[in-house]
Amino acid sequence: MSLPQRTVHVALGERSYAIEIGTGNLRDAGRFLMTRRKVSHSVIITDANVENRHAMNVAESLSDADMLVDLLVVDPGEASKCAEVLEGLWNKLLDLGADRRTVITAVGGGVIGDLAGFVAASYGRGLPFLQVPTTLLAQVDSSVGGKVGINLEGAKNMVGAFWQPIGVVIDTAVLDTLPLREYRSGLAEVVKYGVILDAEFFAYLEQNIDGLLDRDPVVLREIVAQSCALKAQVVSKDEREETGLRAVLNYGHTFCHAFETLTNYNTLLHGEAVSIGMMCAARLAERLGRIDGELVDRQHKLLIALGLPIDVPELDHEEVLRVMARDKKVEHGKLRFVLPSKLGHVELVGNVAPDDVRAAML
Repeated sequence: MSLPQRTVHVALGERSYAIEIGTGNLRDAGRFLMTRRKVSHSVIITDANVENRHAMNVAESLSDADMLVDLLVVDPGEASKCAEVLEGLWNKLLDLGADRRTVITAVGGGVIGDLAGFVAASYGRGLPFLQVPTTLLAQVDSSVGGKVGINLEGAKNMVGAFWQPIGVVIDTAVLDTLPLREYRSGLAEVVKYGVILDAEFFAYLEQNIDGLLDRDPVVLREIVAQSCALKAQVVSKDEREETGLRAVLNYGHTFCHAFETLTNYNTLLHGEAVSIGMMCAARLAERLGRIDGELVDRQHKLLIALGLPIDVPELDHEEVLRVMARDKKVEHGKLRFVLPSKLGHVELVGNVAPDDVRAAML
């Protein structure tokens, strides 16, 4: 099936860039990059799961565009988003003679995008980088908006920067190779966009469950393009989270990050934790009288239909609250949560009582 390519623009003045969404366009990465920057050297950062499956195709495309290409491979998984791996990559770039004309190309999921992006933001006081996300979660969320960074042992994404890519190449065909669990994990972030920004998009997801589960190319193109467009709108208005608008993208994430931290990042995939976190946030909003049970029920049914988990892990709720206290949205020691007031609209709500947070996890 031949589908028209779609382009989403992220409007950030001199840092603006295009997100090119296609099917089978991974081999166009070299052309895409060269139309945006004259490049003589690119260092691809990927992981062992993606190296032979997709990164080599990107490497060939970049090489065909007459640039020197080096490939650096890290272990797959959240554990690679750490200072030790970061330092190792810095030293490898030094060995490769990377300079200001070098472009870092991230080929992989959200972990690779975050890690490679922070390498680019920090090495040589900043190198350009290209995002080539290969998971649904990265395509619809983490590859767009310029948030890059690593984890500390006690807090996710606590060390990082805002460093926009010079472009994003999204090939929905690569999702055919994605394991079912990882694919479903990405759908949680898609559902999030409907809840926080677009009630009609949420209804589209409800009406296309079979297409979502079957990875229908037309449905995939639609959900990726719409998710990127919604995120681009937010990022263009609040790039560095200075007005509070961009915080809406963290719906469910205060719970999510605490669950990930306390399960050592090795039990839940990020989207699975987002799914559980969104249910906690919806119950919290209902408890606070912000929404009625209909929204909670619709979100619950959609997440279940998509095969996503909704049950809170067996964790000490006091430990969850302790980890939440280190969340970046905490202000003056008071917990703040992104909560819906209706389908398609959320707000940052402060001074939430711990008892209400505990009740939302039951």
